[in-house]
This record gives sequence, C-alpha cells and structure tokens, in this order.
Amino acid sequence: MLRPIRFLALTAVLTTALAVPAMTPAMAQAPTRHEAENAAVSQGTVESNHAGFSGTGFVNYDNVAGGYVEFAVNAPSAGTASIVLRYANGTTTNRPMTVAVNGTSVTRDFPGTGAWSTWASTTITAPVNAGANTIRATATTAGGGPNLDYAEVDVAAPASEYQAENAVISQGIVDTKHAGYTGSGFVDYANVEGSYVEFTVDAAAAGNAALTFRYANGTTVNRPLAVAVNGTSVNRDFPGTGAWSTWAEITVNAALRAGPNTVRATATTANGGPNLDRLTVSAGGPSDTEKPTAPGGLRSTATTSSSISLAWNASTDNSGTIKDYRVYEGTSLKATVSGTSATITGLAPSSTHTYTVTARDPSDNESDRSASVTATTQAGGTGTPVQANGQLKVCGVRLCNERGEQIQLRGMSTHGLQWYSQCLNTASLDALATDWKSDILRISMYIQDGGYESNPRQFTDRVHNLIEMATARGMYAIVDWHMLDPGDPMYNLSRAKTFFTEIAQRHNGKNNLLYEIANEPSGVSWSTIRNYAHQLIPVIRQNDPDTPILVGTRAWSSLGVSEGSDENEVVANPVNATNIMYTFHFYAASHGSDYLNTLSRAADRIPVFVTEFGTQEATGDGPNNFTRSQQYIDLMAQKKISWVNWNYSDDFRSGAVFTTGTCPNGPFAGTSRLKPAGVWIRDRVRAD
Repeated sequence: MLRPIRFLALTAVLTTALAVPAMTPAMAQAPTRHEAENAAVSQGTVESNHAGFSGTGFVNYDNVAGGYVEFAVNAPSAGTASIVLRYANGTTTNRPMTVAVNGTSVTRDFPGTGAWSTWASTTITAPVNAGANTIRATATTAGGGPNLDYAEVDVAAPASEYQAENAVISQGIVDTKHAGYTGSGFVDYANVEGSYVEFTVDAAAAGNAALTFRYANGTTVNRPLAVAVNGTSVNRDFPGTGAWSTWAEITVNAALRAGPNTVRATATTANGGPNLDRLTVSAGGPSDTEKPTAPGGLRSTATTSSSISLAWNASTDNSGTIKDYRVYEGTSLKATVSGTSATITGLAPSSTHTYTVTARDPSDNESDRSASVTATTQAGGTGTPVQANGQLKVCGVRLCNERGEQIQLRGMSTHGLQWYSQCLNTASLDALATDWKSDILRISMYIQDGGYESNPRQFTDRVHNLIEMATARGMYAIVDWHMLDPGDPMYNLSRAKTFFTEIAQRHNGKNNLLYEIANEPSGVSWSTIRNYAHQLIPVIRQNDPDTPILVGTRAWSSLGVSEGSDENEVVANPVNATNIMYTFHFYAASHGSDYLNTLSRAADRIPVFVTEFGTQEATGDGPNNFTRSQQYIDLMAQKKISWVNWNYSDDFRSGAVFTTGTCPNGPFAGTSRLKPAGVWIRDRVRAD
C-alpha cells in the first residue's frame, strides 16, 4: 500500500559480476576485437583524421548527448566478459558514457588523454550470453563521448572443476584434517541433515553433462545426498570408502542449460553427507536412455463451460531434470507445458473428456502414461470473466482479451497474506466472485514484514492455493510481489527470480494470470526499476511467454509523482519488453488533481493498470473522499483502465472493506458486514 511522500538520498551502485569458483580452466579463447567504425553508429561519424587508431578509423560522437556506438558481439559461451574500450579525449573535460551490455547499464568516466592522437582504454566486466550480445556505449552529456576506436571482448572460459571449499556452504565447515584432497581443503557436512554445498556451473551450451563428485566416507554407513540441478533433485548413494583419507568418485548425469546452472548436494540423513572435495563437470555426458517416472496424482482442479484445468505431481528422472509434460486425450496431444498444471481450452459446454499425462527428460525420453482423469465442462451461459475474455494481452496502450477487444477489469486486492489469510476462504472467494461479481483478485504477498522472506515455502504455497481458488471461480488473478520496505526492488531480485520461476513453471498453462513484479518501488531511480525489470522479465518468459507482466513505477507506483516527477520518465525510457503494463497507485483523500491528471495523460501514452487504490488517505486509513474517488472511477471507465481496490479484509483501518471480526466466518455477501468504503466499492465492482 502507499506510504506518505518522502525523499531519500540516492547512492549510485555499480553491480559487478559474481565471482566464479576456483577452477581448472578450459583452453582460453583469444580476445575478439570489434572496430567502432564497423558498428552501428547513431549521431556520430566515422573519421580517420587523428593518428594511432586501429582498423580503418574511429567514431567521433559529434558533441551530442544520446549519440551511441553499438557493437554486435557473438560470444562462444555464456560467462563473464572483460570488455576493453579504446578511446581518445583531446579535451581536459571528462566525457562520461553509459555502457549497456544486453540492456544492463553502468556509467563510466572517459577523462582527457592529453591529445586526440593519444589513446587510452577502460575495462568493464559484465555477464554475456552464449551467442548474440549487444554492447552499446552512449554519450550522457552535451559534450558527447570521446573518440572511440574499438571494443575488445574476452570471455572467460567456463569452469570444468569446482572446489567444494569455494562453493556456497550451509551448515558445513571447510576442513583440511584428512590427506589426499585437492585444492585448499574439503567440506565436512558436520553430521547435519539438510546441510549442503551449492556450486554455480557455467555451461557453454545446453546439453548433457557428467557431474562427478569426489568424496570420502570413513564410515561403513552410506551417506546419501540429494543432488539438485537447477532445483530438480535426484538421490545418490555415497557409500563408505574405507577411510577419511581414501577418496572416491560418484557421477550423476544431468542436463545443463546454457549459462549458469546451480548444482546443490544436500545431506538427507542425520549423519550428514560425506566429506566433499570437488565437483568436475564433463560436457557431453553419456547418452540417456532411461525414461522418467510417470506423473502421479493427475486431477481436475477447475472447469468452465469451455475449459478443464488439470494438475499433477512432478515426475523424477535420473538426469535430475524434467524437460516438459505432455497432456493427451486418447492418442491426441492436447498440450505441452513445463510445469505441473495445464488448462485445456476450446471445449464444448457439458462435454466429458478423459486425459493422461507423460513426462519427458532433456534427451526426449518419454515416461509411461499417468493414470487417467475424467472431467466434464460446465453448462453454457454468460460465463465467468475468464470464460468471456480468455487469455489477456496488451494491445497498444490497453489491456485486451483473446479476441483483441479492449476491456476493463475491476476487482479487489487481498491484504498481506501473513496477517489476513483467514479472510481468504471458500465462502469469502465465492462471495467475491458471485455477489461482488469481481473480475479479478490481487494476491498480495509481502516480501518482508513477516512475509515471503520469513518462510518462502509457506508463502509460495499460499499463492499457489489462491491462484487455484481464483481459477476455479473464473476470476483473473494478479500475483503481487508486494515489496515495500526496502523500496529498492534490486534488494529482493534473487528472491523474485526464485519465486516467479516456480509460479510460472507451475501455472504457465493457465489463461487467467498477471504478474506484478514490484509493488511500490521508492527512493530509487526509474533506471534502477527498469534494470530490475530487464533482469526479472526474461526469467519469467523462459517459463511463461504469454502472461502479461505489470511493472511498478517510481515513488510508490505513482509514475514518479510522489517524488516530484511524472510519466515522462517512463515514456522516454520504457522497459524493453512486450506484453507489459505499468502500475499506478492512488489514495483519493491524499492524491488530488496532479495524480489524476498524470494518470489521464499516461493512459494515452503507455499501458497502465491501477493495481491498488483506496478511497482514504495514503496510509489506507482515515476519512473517505468519495467525490475524488468517483472522479478516478469515471476516468478509468472512460479510458478502460483496469483497477483493483485495497483491501478485501477485516483490518481495523477504514480501507479494509469488512468490519473487524468478520473473518473467517462472514457473512461476506451483501452489505451487512461492510464498512462505508466497502459498500461504496462493492457497488463499483458490481456496476454493469
């Protein structure tokens, strides 16, 4: 929810690449030189009037802010690249540039070199992808950039040997008391169940690999480990080796993706794991002919008049990875998904269908079929919001249904799941769908304040459950990553990647979701928020290419207004992604005409979704301003701006729609337990 206006000092932060574990390197690749005169040049000219350049010339930035040189760089493998920019600056004034690698930027100084024929260089370290990459150097001042001669790119060879003592260690210790180890030591699992060693393994390309663990087990008791590759686990035995100074090897065949992979070896018994010396990775492991286990627990989770939603339990495979699942009706393939759920659409009302599911591993070995499940679609009728509109998409600056028609969704947001989950049960969501006639439920999962950070598994499962409950009722659902304090979304980036990966993998077959990836950023620049979006959106898109993504805006999602800006910062520098919208939040008793006018202008220029608003003050409490609220409601109806109100709970504040004590027993339908704001907003949600 919104907070009062405040001003924070900003500190420029340069994000550096992660350190790579100690390794035995593969054959190094020679640095690749890319001449500036052969690159894409905007608002600059190729010249050769100053001596000392390489190639056939250099680029003069022509004293223009925004001029750039963009290099197309093909990297032999994913990894960390050292990028050397050779330049000359014949003035005494620094000519800074923003250097963006695949859209992620850092600003560098290019000070005077004494003369235009005196060349110097600066080096930037950044992650690159296997294959195509872009490196853009953009002038940031009216003086333009320096003269640019070339970019020389050197990609560190991916590791093949990883020492355990340099990996991430949980509840274990680095020790040297037993002879025969390699490197500077080994990891003792300290006789703790759940202790683990986690390696980050860079692969030049996707494919099979042999993961060989060197270990010692001086007992006669097996010390098994769960070996998880990118989160998918397989159990392996690590039997006694005769002595703690006698080392042996166990190999696990796995499928790696291009770029970084996580390999975690976790002790599964109270004895802990063996002593672990190192992990060796050999690309192109033996071909895999073992098929995965058949999926279990196939079930129907929801039906509409035109669709059946299915879910099942995950399969396991000797490689540790499941590539995808296939849904069949008889011999006909109906869907292929990466997660453990799918929705089959385009079905006739009152029709019966029987499905089975198989799993495939990275070598395309397909499992036996699951047990079958039979489900019947509902009778035809006017239908739920999802039946009426199907898969949403962004068209132009509006939200559209599957037929490309502009629509407006109206609905409610939960309060924090850590505080008011008792308000979200079968009866309350039935009332929201049928009595309130809500199109959409916003599932607000706080990250801090006792939320996700305190128990990721518990809160992820709560979101899974609420998605299924909204789906069963034909409502759309916003999965709200409710970051609030701290206001910098980058603080929670790794957590967001983990969370949205699981959500997208499990629910990518559904057509009723939207992902809100940053609730209310504050105290940070728009470029920081944009950078966060550029890092998180590709993670989601790997698993779910179709669901619209909602990006928070600066100053508590006010499009910058609460910190003295407006929508122009987004219009001038939009997120480089498709099928996205930008969020706007307001509280009518605190936010007057400047906010209202900003929303009106912005909706004509960029796709906007009001994912949170209240009729009260910015604290979610205090007196209601229904007159100003109606002005917002009228504007949003006129411009088809979808909206969600805060909040569907019995919190004591005036912004909670139910009177204190309503949850969990209700009643939730009708107006008998509603506060004034609840009565007012229910009427607007229900309006034709």
